[in-house]
Amino acid sequence: MPDPQTEAQPEAPEPTTGKQAALAHYIGAAGTKLIESECFIDAKWALNELTIEVIPEAIVAVCEAVKHDGYNFFEDLTAVDWYPTEPRFRLAYSILSMGLKKRIRLVARVSGDSPKLDSITGVWPAANFYEREVFDLFGVHFAGHPRLTRIMMPDNWEGHPLRKDYPVEGYR
Repeated sequence: MPDPQTEAQPEAPEPTTGKQAALAHYIGAAGTKLIESECFIDAKWALNELTIEVIPEAIVAVCEAVKHDGYNFFEDLTAVDWYPTEPRFRLAYSILSMGLKKRIRLVARVSGDSPKLDSITGVWPAANFYEREVFDLFGVHFAGHPRLTRIMMPDNWEGHPLRKDYPVEGYR
């Protein structure tokens, strides 16, 4: 008869969503403090990558916190238009830690009425052209950006071509 004290107990499943997933997979004190604050909305752990959704007003503070915790390489910024759903735009910031060999994605959702978010170029100057691209193609304004002008479309172009309500053949 097997001894119940020596039998291996089944491990609890690893959290994959919510605050528990963020706390289980995030490394660093400054970011952990923000995860436990009111700026945290949700998190998801999938494919060995942590995605943390935050309120748009806190994006600069969260970027500074993850940078302080060793996530030192700003990799990418992209946007998705979820029209007609509100909040309409989902912005995803991909950030890498060379030392920790970990990747994190920060997500902020902004309204379609007047899409606006603070610029993170003060934290990572490399965000400059990515923010200009999102501004040009989606119409999201980045407050505090050093030179928020079109980068892909001509200066006299009407509208933002990656919005889902943009006419297929453009405005005529």
